[in-house]
Amino acid sequence: MVSELNNIDKEEVRKMILYIDACVRGDSRTRELGEALLSRLGGDVVRVNIGEMKFDITDEAFLKQRDSLIAKRMFDDDSFKLARQFAEADTIVIAAPYWDLSFPAALKQYIEKINVLGITFEYTAEGYPMGLCKADKLYYVMTAGGNYVPEEFGYGYIKALAENFYGIKEVRLIKATGLDIFGNNPEEIMAEAISGIEV
Repeated sequence: MVSELNNIDKEEVRKMILYIDACVRGDSRTRELGEALLSRLGGDVVRVNIGEMKFDITDEAFLKQRDSLIAKRMFDDDSFKLARQFAEADTIVIAAPYWDLSFPAALKQYIEKINVLGITFEYTAEGYPMGLCKADKLYYVMTAGGNYVPEEFGYGYIKALAENFYGIKEVRLIKATGLDIFGNNPEEIMAEAISGIEV
């Protein structure tokens, strides 16, 4: 009987997957790869399409307002909605095409919105960041037309934030590259990348 109850509990508790879509094109290959990953993860998916969002300019007025809210610990303010959502996710998937050694600018704007002291991270007495996020895994999904894809830029930046600021221990890269090189078969490259997805 106890074992049956435990099984019921496990079935009822579904993980919340936060899917951050930084793809711009309607026929995005990065999104295709991201959707393939989602189909294998299982769980309730909450989608954030940052390509359709309008972000505040991070100017002095914006920073003063945010700092004032943080100082008053008014974390229920609507301006922190994205940060709360990020901190509460069980698993995070970021789908971002490889652009100019990095990713679309909208993803950086999103990061500026979720980096909130007291919600996604805090500092120790020694001045080191300590993560407050619930997620134990973050998947970074990207595609590139060429093969020159140094991981220390786009993916490396997200990995460093996840591990050092958000407290997310496991960060995985899922990618398909060389898609636009003459003579390559992009369909085969995508199929191979999708079949090789491990969760």
